[in-house]
Amino acid sequence: MAHIHFVECNTTHTSNFVIDVPVGYHWLLVITKTPAQFWVDGGLKEYPAHSAILYAPLQKVYYQACADHYINDWIRFESNEPYITDSPLPRGVPFSLEDPDYCHKLFELLVIEHNFSRSYRESSIDYLLRMLFNKLLESYFHNDIPPQYYNLLRLRTAIQINPSDHWTVSKMADYLRISPGYLQNIYKKTFGISCMDDVINSRIRLAKEYLIHSSQSVAEISARCGYQNVEHFCRQFKQITGYSPRTYQKRLKS
Repeated sequence: MAHIHFVECNTTHTSNFVIDVPVGYHWLLVITKTPAQFWVDGGLKEYPAHSAILYAPLQKVYYQACADHYINDWIRFESNEPYITDSPLPRGVPFSLEDPDYCHKLFELLVIEHNFSRSYRESSIDYLLRMLFNKLLESYFHNDIPPQYYNLLRLRTAIQINPSDHWTVSKMADYLRISPGYLQNIYKKTFGISCMDDVINSRIRLAKEYLIHSSQSVAEISARCGYQNVEHFCRQFKQITGYSPRTYQKRLKS
């Protein structure tokens, strides 16, 4: 189990903010939302927003703002759990986060669990920390993150959450304020799938759920999944699954 001493999210400081602790007492995890300078290898180095840094107990901690203001999420805690103490994550060296929005949501939940005395508080905190460290590991072993990555990730999340929206390449490009051709190129390079194939797969995944667990007609499901033409829906569904929607439904329900 872990014991949290303090946890905050969206903490904002002025341009003269400095943390200088020659010998830290506990584990400290900091996730930046703005650029910041960190003491690394004997000198100050600037790192971009969405960087994470993990300090071990007794390690020197030094970081400061390098712009008009500084914002971060941070947690100071104790733990003897191997997923933390034996983690391959670097100590005192920032690295870029793959999914900062996801990590921020975990921080928000950690703040709630830490501040409210609920029945399963300790186990909830442990699960949240495990998830957070899993995300940190995914980020650390991720290849270099391109400049447009975070915007692309927000677009992909929007597609997954609402696949029935009227997505087009032009609309998605406008979402990121880039050209349609450039979007198609970097989206596939980043995620290994084209943006429209991602939309189609998300819609078919949603359609499968409705076909199995609802009593709606194929036409109704088609409309709910963002299709204006039921024949087009049936054609795409069969291309991906190998079955028509009705055949797929009958096979699964039988």
